[in-house]
Amino acid sequence: MSIGLGIFLFVVGAILTFALNVSVGWLNLDLVGYLLMGAGVVITIIGIALLARRRSAVTTERTVTPAGESVAQRSTTVSGDEPL
Repeated sequence: MSIGLGIFLFVVGAILTFALNVSVGWLNLDLVGYLLMGAGVVITIIGIALLARRRSAVTTERTVTPAGESVAQRSTTVSGDEPL
């Protein structure tokens, strides 16, 4: 979702900056467009970084037997595109 939002903000900013020739006295549309494009790039980079990060899951299984308690622990590390 964040990658799509970043691309959307970038496109809207580019339209405001390069495609519109409207003059508003109290608002500089070129500056707003550049700000939206910058925010779009930042959000897209953050979204890609969050997708590419590695996640780890630790599963602890405790079993109580008459002889005592047994604890088994398993650690799994997967990349962002693989399910846990």
